[in-house]
Amino acid sequence: MTTSITLTEAAASRIRTILAKEPGKSALRIAVNGGGCSGFQYDFQLADAAADDDLVIEQSGVKALVDPVSQEFLNGAEIDFVDDLMGQSFRIRNPNATSSCGCGTSFSI
Repeated sequence: MTTSITLTEAAASRIRTILAKEPGKSALRIAVNGGGCSGFQYDFQLADAAADDDLVIEQSGVKALVDPVSQEFLNGAEIDFVDDLMGQSFRIRNPNATSSCGCGTSFSI
């Protein structure tokens, strides 16, 4: 199965800013874990390096990593970064999610 996950320019810019302040970290790891108010939740961590089975998403010189299990939940998703009245955060537009919580960090399928 081919997995398609994209990273917007805004997300790439924010990742670049974060990584510049974290020596030794080379990418943002995006994962899906069980939990949250809707059944699944997104998890964002800084990573030292990619694992052999990670999907590596590159945009404008920065990398995001997604493990094989999370790839299934995120196929077709777009990772964005927004700065609005609700605050700053990474937002995932996930076509697989049938519903999500108000804050956008958890979802159900």
